[in-house]
Amino acid sequence: MKIGSVSVDKGVLLAPMEDVTDLPFRVICKRNGADIVYTEFISSEGLVRDARRSLEKLVLADEEYPSVIQIFGGDIPTMIRAAEMAVKSNPAFLDINCGCWVKNVVARNAGAGLLKEPHKMAEMTKAIVEACAPMPVTVKTRLGWDPNSIVIVEVAQLLEQAGAAALTIHCRTRDMGHRGDADWSWIEKVKKFVTIPVILNGDVTSPMDSKRAFDETGADAVMIGRAAIGNPFIFSQSRTLIDTGTLAPLPSVEERISVCLEHYRLTIDKNGKRGIHEFRKHFGGYLKGLYNSAPVRQDIVRMDSYDNVVERLSEYVVYMKEIGKNTVPYIEESTENLAYAEEN
Repeated sequence: MKIGSVSVDKGVLLAPMEDVTDLPFRVICKRNGADIVYTEFISSEGLVRDARRSLEKLVLADEEYPSVIQIFGGDIPTMIRAAEMAVKSNPAFLDINCGCWVKNVVARNAGAGLLKEPHKMAEMTKAIVEACAPMPVTVKTRLGWDPNSIVIVEVAQLLEQAGAAALTIHCRTRDMGHRGDADWSWIEKVKKFVTIPVILNGDVTSPMDSKRAFDETGADAVMIGRAAIGNPFIFSQSRTLIDTGTLAPLPSVEERISVCLEHYRLTIDKNGKRGIHEFRKHFGGYLKGLYNSAPVRQDIVRMDSYDNVVERLSEYVVYMKEIGKNTVPYIEESTENLAYAEEN
């Protein structure tokens, strides 16, 4: 897959997620094997009005490159101005969010709301491509508004004609949100009608899913979202399985806690005391599935000191070693996934 100057073979990408894919998390995922990382989606209205939180999201680090800035909005002139601002942060490329399903975004004719107006989506893309050249511009969207209006093939063709450098498809309709099964079959259907890279998103929750997505759909890359929360190791594990056909060992409890604390420190370094409170949502992910971790989680989410959190988690690591559970898998792979990995 080639987008501008970025070239990745069977890339495993970090999806844009609001309140999740901030700078510290992107750096952690990059260190753990993500090929390309995306910012949280950024409001075009917030950018043109110089809203502090929107502007903060434009800050990129050299270590996370190639990183992508994603913007959203329903007004084309505003989106153009926001895109021009985003280009100044020197991302690898820009991405337009045409897939967010939440009500307050759709109500502004933004995100997945644009699926009701494919030609407006294409018009917006063309305008941003022209305004930001030579910066590549990509689009992330869904299959359609609902099962009765799946328009992804038409949308893909319109976007390619508009100059989009690649297309990411969340293989659900807007009305599904995150519910139900993603329909990967549309990736192969779309690829018959366009020449730009097509990236698969939706239900990629394990290294086995990553490999199967390439094997079954011919996708040019896969994008991982919620499965990476508290589990940035999924990128390196996916890469190993894709490249070698072998499942990499899961990280030990000690390694998992070490990355958790690394992520915690980066968040505090960036946001100060606010980072202590903002990071609490990540503890559950890093501790998910670990033996007797509930009391630990209950303790650390109430702590206001980095050192106290380090001490409590260090005690937990020692405890897990003493009872011989330092290498217990933290994620339960389905029988189907494991069988697929063994056969392929």
